[in-house]
Amino acid sequence: MVDICKIVCSLLCTITLVSCGIQKSIHHLPEVKQYALEVPKVERINDSTFSFNQNYLTKNRQQLWELYIKGNPLQLGYNNGALTKDLMQRQEAIFFSKVEGFVPSNFKQKLLRGFLKWYNRKMYLNVREDYQAELYGLSRYSSDQYNFIAPRYLRSLYLHGAHDIGHAMQDLALVGCSSLAVWNDNTEDGDLLIGRNFDFYVGDDFAKNKLVEFIEPEEGIPYMSVSWPGMIGVVSGMNKEGITVTINAGKSKIPLTAKTPISLVTREILQYAKNIDEAIAIAKKRKVFVSESILVGSANDKDAVIIEVSPNNFGVYRVQNSSRIVCTNHFQSESYKDDKKNRKHILESHSGYRYEKLQELLQENKKLNPEKMASILRDRSGLKGEKIGYGNEKALNQLLAHHAVIFSPQKKLVWVSSNPYQLGEFVCYDLNRIFSADRLKSGEFAVSSLNISKDPFLDSREFKNYEEYKKLHNQIDDASERTGEMLSEDWIRHYQSLNPDFWLVYYQAGKYYLSKKDFYKAKAAFEKALTKEITTVPDKRKVEKYLRKSDRKLN
Repeated sequence: MVDICKIVCSLLCTITLVSCGIQKSIHHLPEVKQYALEVPKVERINDSTFSFNQNYLTKNRQQLWELYIKGNPLQLGYNNGALTKDLMQRQEAIFFSKVEGFVPSNFKQKLLRGFLKWYNRKMYLNVREDYQAELYGLSRYSSDQYNFIAPRYLRSLYLHGAHDIGHAMQDLALVGCSSLAVWNDNTEDGDLLIGRNFDFYVGDDFAKNKLVEFIEPEEGIPYMSVSWPGMIGVVSGMNKEGITVTINAGKSKIPLTAKTPISLVTREILQYAKNIDEAIAIAKKRKVFVSESILVGSANDKDAVIIEVSPNNFGVYRVQNSSRIVCTNHFQSESYKDDKKNRKHILESHSGYRYEKLQELLQENKKLNPEKMASILRDRSGLKGEKIGYGNEKALNQLLAHHAVIFSPQKKLVWVSSNPYQLGEFVCYDLNRIFSADRLKSGEFAVSSLNISKDPFLDSREFKNYEEYKKLHNQIDDASERTGEMLSEDWIRHYQSLNPDFWLVYYQAGKYYLSKKDFYKAKAAFEKALTKEITTVPDKRKVEKYLRKSDRKLN
């Protein structure tokens, strides 16, 4: 976020020149008079079940919130907001407290608010009017607590671009997703099967209230989506026609203005596409402001492709003579073969490593079913089974995923992971039943008999150690950078023993010793870090830089 503040300062002059455009955008409200509206009167059935007409919110045994709403765009927004009000306000508080942690200075926060208004000044021009109406209805139930950032409607709009903005401005390690699709001879029954990890991390609290949404719009195709309260865009979802979408961030230039948030492009695909060609046509007509891969699966085509979008380019990657496709965080289509940023990203990031790991696991698992797909998504090892430490972004399971999802488009079945990460039970949903009168008879969403069991790793000592490691990691980071706290040798050895294969525990110890001017121990720690599988080339360079610094201090 410090990088954002630097950008803000350099753009202040520009902002004054376009202040007229800012004024217009911050006072914009969508036209909603054309939509019939019944303001919801929510009935509270118990602490975790709420209803209004045929709209419901309930919490299942696996602690996933399940939301079913229907209606015109404005009504959808109101129904969503009325039912999820408490959850949505809690989610907003968690998100903005995280931003405050990134930018603790009041002055810089003020700069950031000004920058967001300027940066998002054209977003409303690139968002469909019906989605703006839905966001307006949803925002009626937002808190007034954050009006100093932006009015409620604008905040809802801005938050739908948070994934894109964070990705574009700082290439934050919030997004390192992996996805794959297999069919024909790569699955047990020959049907199309898709799996994905959504590694969007804004803290454990943000991931607690996962929301599985079932949306029946007045126009278009009913669909399901997995995200969080307050979100009408789609990061992982499937419609009743068997079209699936998942998004994976790519390497992006910093654009000069926000346009269409990628989650609203994928929402439009789910709501209006019945096949791959229709999905491509929708993606092609929208102007995005970051680089993103959209893996689209289709029951009607029994095929999957990757649509690769960026502000100045567009490509579609189709596999030839194969019935499997793999997607991490780099582009593969012909349109991007000469893209320097993409080539550099493959060489320096963890995307290429995870791509190879997926290929390796597909060679080992010839005929996939949903249980085997879950096993792949939960894999914590490096190439050839190497131990690379828990939380390493080179692993498919980085132990930070917001959610994992498995789709069986031809059967209209979807499995959604429950907390923590993708380790909890995968809950199965049948879209054919949910979008029918059968759901109203039973009152249940899930098909529990088809659930996938939790990962045994969840009950292991290693997992408990990892959870303790995360807490101690924050403590040693603070001791090095902020508090100056003195940590004992026993404390540091214990911290490292909790995750001994992870390079970061030695790097953090090295930084701590460096801050205390214990250069011998710092050098030893950085040398140890270099013997481990370091996540990215820039990370390795940082370790090498600190090692040289330690050497210079000793000589």
